[in-house]
Amino acid sequence: MTKRSVLLPLPVAALALLLASCGGQVEGDAAVEATAGSGTTAEDNDEDHAHDDDHDHEESHDHEEGHDHGAGHSDDARSTAESAGASPRLGVTFDGGVLVLDAMTLEVLGDFPADGFLRLNPAGDGRHFLVTEGDAFRVLDAGAWSEPHGDHDHSYTTEPLLTDQSFAGDHPGHVVHHGGRTVLFHDGTGQIDVFDPADLSSTALPHLAEFATPEAHHGVAVVLSDDSLLHTVGNEDSRSGAVVLDASGDEVAASHECPGVHGETVAADEVVVLGCEDGVLLYGDGEFHKVSAPDAYGRSGNLAGSEESPVVLGDYKTDPDADLERPTSVALIDTRSQELTVVDLPASYSFRSLGRGPGGAALVLGTDGTLRSLDPETGEVTAETAVVSEWEEPEDWQAPRPTLRVQGNFGYVTEPATSTLHVVDLTTAEVIDSTTLPVVPNELSSVTG
Repeated sequence: MTKRSVLLPLPVAALALLLASCGGQVEGDAAVEATAGSGTTAEDNDEDHAHDDDHDHEESHDHEEGHDHGAGHSDDARSTAESAGASPRLGVTFDGGVLVLDAMTLEVLGDFPADGFLRLNPAGDGRHFLVTEGDAFRVLDAGAWSEPHGDHDHSYTTEPLLTDQSFAGDHPGHVVHHGGRTVLFHDGTGQIDVFDPADLSSTALPHLAEFATPEAHHGVAVVLSDDSLLHTVGNEDSRSGAVVLDASGDEVAASHECPGVHGETVAADEVVVLGCEDGVLLYGDGEFHKVSAPDAYGRSGNLAGSEESPVVLGDYKTDPDADLERPTSVALIDTRSQELTVVDLPASYSFRSLGRGPGGAALVLGTDGTLRSLDPETGEVTAETAVVSEWEEPEDWQAPRPTLRVQGNFGYVTEPATSTLHVVDLTTAEVIDSTTLPVVPNELSSVTG
């Protein structure tokens, strides 16, 4: 294979040094591609999903109980308290800023003003968010984190803080966390930044390993456990596939069988799945494999993966001429058999409707207001929960609409029409809590705390 000259001043070797020091929702498609600088959350690959499984939303837990503790710290003047357990946090964007909520009590803990359309992603350390604001990813400290201590963790809380720290770049796009590394993609230049999220703080940015694609495009990248870097290829007019570079910068695999490549997730056994206009592209065990859709145009541009499941959930669109297609089918991609199965649903959904539940259950929030849980192996609907009123996907992809976010055993669903946030216990398929927010919610994300 050839060696690629795609590096910025920091060489690929910097990535190897970075990795040696390391300890481990889906996005709108056509409209997002036309507005590449908006940012994205191609099903974020947070690997800590079980910290809050035993919490009961119907009880008000005082996570701030505890004492000041020397080990946990907020790296600034904010006071820190040790809590009885992990304190997950929610992030909610709105027109004018972002809220931070206690995911257990739904109490608003922080309200931070910010201008423009905001996107929100977990930074990968269970504590921080990255707010896409203008031409930068800005660090938002949610104010809750856990540190390993022998066979258990110690958990801490402090006041949330929208910091002055930001990763600058031209048209910031995808944020992907996998295997202890977080990767930022800047669509305007093709710049790729890789860092260890454990090094994030409110006072300084972590060391970056920097790379660049041959041409700028609306793309995505992920670092794998063997320290290889997978990134998409394309230009401002089109995208065709992906390449993989090893830690020395050598191209070890490539495929151009993915027209319109968009969306990325990682399934069980570290199989990377990329969405295409005619199916999906898989990468595993050092090789790419094309999985064709049953339709000539069968587009999956938003993917929801779970490292508990070899099956990936994706949207499925069949009209290449639609400005806004409101699909009523989803794709289930089996990475073992390399097959794509189309499952019909009784209602349409949007790009913020897909998620994965306990055990890898495939979740879809429909425009009929129902949250459906599908068996990823069979496509059978195993549970239905009426959560919100009927709604219609807006023409403007940036406009608020009901949004699903999964954290542990709970599904959080926004209802912008009533400024409400609902909580679904995914183990019982019941709505167990709701609260009225002081704003009209738009994007929704979470960290484990």
